[in-house]
Amino acid sequence: MKEAVRFILSSPARLTIVGFSALILLGTGLLMLPWSAEHDTIGFVNALFTATSAVCVTGLTVVDTGSAFSYFGQATILGLIQVGGLGFMTVSTLLLMMAGRRPSLSGRKALQDTFTHGREHTVPFILREVMIFTFAFEGVGAALMFPCFLPHGTAGNALYVSVFHSISAFCNAGFSLFPQSLSPYREHWILNWIVCLLVICGGLGFPVLAEIRDCLVPGGRRLSRLSLHSKLVLSTTAFLLSAGAILIFFMESRNTLSSLSPPSGILAAFFQSVSARTAGFNTLPIGGMANETLFLLILLMFIGASPGSCGGGIKTTTFSTLFVLGISRLRGHAFPVVFGRTISGISISKAVSVLMMSMLVVFGGTLLLQVTELGGVSHALSRGKFLELYFEVVSAFGTVGLSTGVTGTLTVPGKFLIALVMFVGRLGPLVVAAAVSRRLVARFRYAEESIMIG
Repeated sequence: MKEAVRFILSSPARLTIVGFSALILLGTGLLMLPWSAEHDTIGFVNALFTATSAVCVTGLTVVDTGSAFSYFGQATILGLIQVGGLGFMTVSTLLLMMAGRRPSLSGRKALQDTFTHGREHTVPFILREVMIFTFAFEGVGAALMFPCFLPHGTAGNALYVSVFHSISAFCNAGFSLFPQSLSPYREHWILNWIVCLLVICGGLGFPVLAEIRDCLVPGGRRLSRLSLHSKLVLSTTAFLLSAGAILIFFMESRNTLSSLSPPSGILAAFFQSVSARTAGFNTLPIGGMANETLFLLILLMFIGASPGSCGGGIKTTTFSTLFVLGISRLRGHAFPVVFGRTISGISISKAVSVLMMSMLVVFGGTLLLQVTELGGVSHALSRGKFLELYFEVVSAFGTVGLSTGVTGTLTVPGKFLIALVMFVGRLGPLVVAAAVSRRLVARFRYAEESIMIG
């Protein structure tokens, strides 16, 4: 027993996996309680799926959150979202500090790697920064949402709905208390912009938010002094959001946007572009979108948010690093150069590894989901299902939560598979691989030899 505990504590990756797994099992047990359900209990499989989706801040649901769960069940989901968004390592370290104990070396290292981008900061400093940013954004978001929901109910209910959606938006969870997500508010400009800002800020990552804050403080650093990491995150995020909104608007102008005025159509297109970056809210019917739009959303979901954030995906820095690498090679540069800096070889290696492992998870998950849901049915009898199931897997991996409507119809093996993909997507394929692999020390190196590429 002691060796097993020592084995787990020796690796931050293993400790994170065990912590998230324990939290999911705890959430499953709470959601199975009779007083968590509004009517009938949802059963083990649906409770496990919902708890995994909440902890992994995904938003995929097999039952309607607002009608299937009581206030206790909804509060449980909200708590799982908050802990999952902050990261189990952060919360566990905070609890240890409150108990008067020092966090382990592995805990400190995991926090520093996640939230400080290599800079040396103490654990109390990291925790204070994370908590301040999180509760400040969520508090301000709830306060701004309150007037939007007040005309549709009592003050108490409006406050509750505002807090729920503010936390869900900043944590990029995508859980909503409304059956059609935020579709009834698709033309509510103020609410849409509040949700978009919360989602964007929650997806930038705490290191980037800290640097932006330093730039806004009088006498602080200048924008030109931002780190290369922050510049890549901000520029890539701006490009993906604007390009996604433009493409969605033109692709859906004669489809899901046809009933909206041009300004409202632009708003809905931008909202969906933002939401596809791991948030999971929708104001347009995803299942009614054109194939090219669904494919675009798949690309946005696969890229996801930024490192150290509440979102998933391969991350914006992975995408931008590989993009810059390709452009630099086409221009004849030996090394990838951007913003007057050369991206390190270690960063390039990590980006390639993340991309390869992520593609393996998505392709493998899609293949297995085709087996569990279609079971060898001929292509002629299952047209359209491939794209829908592929969309579902990428949404789970990117911890997005968007769906074409197949989540509730999944078989039991399919639900377990999607839950596993959500789990791997939230932790990251490299974290899972590091947890199950043994560290090997290379004592020698083989001779190099060139091969033909391309």
